[in-house]
Amino acid sequence: MALNGSDDRVGFSSWINRRLPVASFVKKHLTGYYAPKNFNFWYFFGSLALVVLAIQVITGIFLVMHYKPDASLNFAGIPRAFASVDYIMREVPFGWLIRYMHSTGASMFFVVVYCHMFRGLLYGSYREPRELIWIFGSLIFLCLMAEAFFGYLLPWGQMSYWGAQVIVNLFSAIPLIGDDLSLWIRGDYVIGDATLNRFFSFHVIAIPLVLIGLVIAHLAALHEVGSNNPDGVEIKNCKDDKGLPLDGIPFHPYYTVKDLFGAAVFLIIFFLVVFFVPEMGGYFLEANNFIPANPMQTPPHIAPVWYFTPFYSILRATTTDFLWRVAVAGLVYIVLSWRLLGSFISRFIVVAIWVAMLVGFKYVDAKFWGVLLMGVSVIILFFLPWLDCSPVRSIRYRPSWHMLLYFLFVFSFFALGFLGVQPPNPVSQVVSQVLSLGYLSFFFLMPWWSRKGRFKSVPTRVTD
Repeated sequence: MALNGSDDRVGFSSWINRRLPVASFVKKHLTGYYAPKNFNFWYFFGSLALVVLAIQVITGIFLVMHYKPDASLNFAGIPRAFASVDYIMREVPFGWLIRYMHSTGASMFFVVVYCHMFRGLLYGSYREPRELIWIFGSLIFLCLMAEAFFGYLLPWGQMSYWGAQVIVNLFSAIPLIGDDLSLWIRGDYVIGDATLNRFFSFHVIAIPLVLIGLVIAHLAALHEVGSNNPDGVEIKNCKDDKGLPLDGIPFHPYYTVKDLFGAAVFLIIFFLVVFFVPEMGGYFLEANNFIPANPMQTPPHIAPVWYFTPFYSILRATTTDFLWRVAVAGLVYIVLSWRLLGSFISRFIVVAIWVAMLVGFKYVDAKFWGVLLMGVSVIILFFLPWLDCSPVRSIRYRPSWHMLLYFLFVFSFFALGFLGVQPPNPVSQVVSQVLSLGYLSFFFLMPWWSRKGRFKSVPTRVTD
């Protein structure tokens, strides 16, 4: 037995490490993990996403203790699911705080994830050898969208009910399997108790398990190949006599301290929203969602939550006239990429796809193509590592007009998001169509424009 407290601590830690590799884990992923020394503001958002994930899991556990996924009416004629949320807000000690933290956290999750993805776009963090990191991140984004969609129905408010009704009905536009798929998602012929319980199980159990697994895979892949940096330079290429990167510093304590500071600032902003503007003018919590779901009364304007609206705008903009504009854009794409396609087989496949699209536009309803374009606008993110043919990673060393294209892409995304929450009208529809073409063209024309222009020389080592 040890003779003093210090020896006791050493003995206990040694006992733990012989049975569980805590010390080696900390060394590999914190003190021994070297990150580039030139991280900037944009690199806060990865750790902030973990902070929000923790908030959502913890608050979700407390909400599940009192929430009842039951669409039947109580003695007062109010759906029990809606009444349980009202009970949490009014009767459970600090229930209002937990509920507002969870609802605000849902929106904040997408804020930090969108910023995190934008940073990857700016600095080419999806390029070789980090393709898997990007793919895992894109899968996380899909899981977040599914998690938000399933959770949106649970309050059983008016907008929750009708929003779910609209989204589920979109799947019926898929030829051959659409009706059966919609029925499987609902669990019934109408949105009801079966749907609510099904969505509850997905939101509370299935999707979070997949999400946490993907986060672990994302971090494991990151620590295997190392972090990118604003210069897009591999710090592993320049090492000292000990084999340590000359332009790297240990993640702990240097970046853990910075991340703690960033988390503190973020939490101040987060709780300012929670305490003073939890509804955020109807963008985080809609006024109609404080009304119990009524299957007999349709709201005058149905729109998803703000983080879905850019993609919803693409869906809503897809009309028969718009499809023929897409066909013309497809022809332009073929002309611009003809030399890049190289082989006869590649050219034949692209032309065949374009001809098949023309036939489909003629005989298949525009609603299906709207659903398809909405899906493509998300799925195309997975192919970004192979669409970008630039000889450099970072935007710092690309032609200045590339930055203009990035700006137009971001503008299109935000403008589509704004138009998605507005009631439809002929003018906004035309604007949405133009913006949708701009959003999709950014990706589909990337193999062409990403290699054009005069590129700056990339330094061999990172800059401060």
